[in-house]
Amino acid sequence: MVESPTRSAGTGIARKAAASKKPRTSQTARKSTGGKAPRKSLEQDDDEPRRRRRYRPGTVALKEIRKYQRSTDLLIQKLPFSRVVREIAMEMVTDPDNEVGLRWQSSAILALQEASEAYLVHLFEDTNLCAIHAKRVTIMQRDIQLARRIRGPWGGMG
Repeated sequence: MVESPTRSAGTGIARKAAASKKPRTSQTARKSTGGKAPRKSLEQDDDEPRRRRRYRPGTVALKEIRKYQRSTDLLIQKLPFSRVVREIAMEMVTDPDNEVGLRWQSSAILALQEASEAYLVHLFEDTNLCAIHAKRVTIMQRDIQLARRIRGPWGGMG
């Protein structure tokens, strides 16, 4: 009988098992020598101001449209609107000698502003539909005129 090199007479399997086990060694941290080169610093010279991001034409407009469609707050500033309302009301008063003028509750002016903005938003929606019907993207004065004409004397609010 021919003996295999791993098996010797008498010891057999025990010697093979002892030979296959390697002694355990503790692992140590190694420094990395390869890999990517470090990125250049983001700091720039003080001579050159940092350039702002340039968006493509129309991107900012679409962003603004989404922003205003999400919000429910008033878009016209309150003080200028209040001045216009008071000015128009003073023209309508029959007694110009009255120095006291009209007094307004803030809630009354706010109600007028809410109604005015709702009217304008609705008008611009119809105006946009008129422009799309004419196979255009840009709204024009004639679209507003057509939308008002189609709505009738009360502007679709009556």
